[in-house]
Amino acid sequence: MKEVNIQKQSDGLLIELIGRIDSNNAPQVEESMKEAFDSPDEVVIDAQNLEYISSAGLRVLLHLRKTKKNLRIINVSSEVYEIFDMTGFNQMMTVEKAYKVVSVEGCEVIGKGANGILYRIDSDNVVKVYKNADALNDIQHEREVARLALVLGIPTAISYDVVKVGDSYGSVFELLNATSFSKILATEPDKFDWCVNEFAGLLKKIHETEVPEGKLPSIKETALKWAEFDKDYLPVESYEKLKSLIEKVPESNHMIHGDYHTNNIELQDGEVLLIDMDTLAVGHPIFELASIYNAFIGFYEVNKEGCKDFLKISSDEAIKFFNKAMSVYLGTEDEDRIKEVVDKARIVGYTRIIRRNIRRGALENETGKQEIELWTKELIELLDRIDTLEF
Repeated sequence: MKEVNIQKQSDGLLIELIGRIDSNNAPQVEESMKEAFDSPDEVVIDAQNLEYISSAGLRVLLHLRKTKKNLRIINVSSEVYEIFDMTGFNQMMTVEKAYKVVSVEGCEVIGKGANGILYRIDSDNVVKVYKNADALNDIQHEREVARLALVLGIPTAISYDVVKVGDSYGSVFELLNATSFSKILATEPDKFDWCVNEFAGLLKKIHETEVPEGKLPSIKETALKWAEFDKDYLPVESYEKLKSLIEKVPESNHMIHGDYHTNNIELQDGEVLLIDMDTLAVGHPIFELASIYNAFIGFYEVNKEGCKDFLKISSDEAIKFFNKAMSVYLGTEDEDRIKEVVDKARIVGYTRIIRRNIRRGALENETGKQEIELWTKELIELLDRIDTLEF
């Protein structure tokens, strides 16, 4: 019948459902699927052309699932997916939505984060394209933690759609007329101090925000994994000191963004918004200051040109911004006090950046080797004279 098209494939049967399936034709649909009920093969249902399914049609799928425990339904439209969702079918079997395909070719890059790149796809919307090709779980995680942050008072944008972008996936956000702080710094230098104050103020707000127990991972546990990786690249005594310093940092249930820099802060209609929320965690702020140090200074200590590419400002401007932001954040202009805290942040920052770049092949090229050598030397020197990461 026209509502059912069964194709034999190498890995099983593919059943295409077409049009509407309701009480009027559900018995005939089930009869047309008799081959699938009797076959020992795995079955996948393609719902790309399914416009509607009633409870009678759903019962046909339930009958099929009794014989096909691994039944998958793919390419489900938003309207039909809502039916599966409301009836709990997506809890009983795999139901995969059909995703709109979006191209980012020629689109402006407005931000880069640890796990993705943010593109403006039109005047109203941006899409975060994930570096991980199998990113659906990452997208779901980011949506959940972004909602949590919003509920806890952190201004952020919530993704309203998931799309397919090349071989990966993206989250779509409405950011009408939004401009990143990086772009503001690059094009409106008179707003430098305003950006510093907003940057530091939002950072303090994040770190003052208490998160309910168990809602976010511990950044301290992650930092210990960074240190464990670096074990083979450090003297034994330096590694033991590093591990001890991290272990002694007190646990905290206060929020950490995890990838806080001017690419991830947007100004929209006078409101400052934090984006790229997938790295949210809880812990002591020293771990946050470490990632901020890397974003503004650490990454460019050998190749200063990289700063312009990432933050849209020069390395000298980034250093100036970082130092002023730390002064505002710490509430002091005492250079010795600021240096004390920054040096502690550098310990964690170098720990993280050494691991990151080695995993990305840094030891396979001359520039990478120079960077690892410099960061390792600096880390060992800091470990020789610093006895606590607290401040």
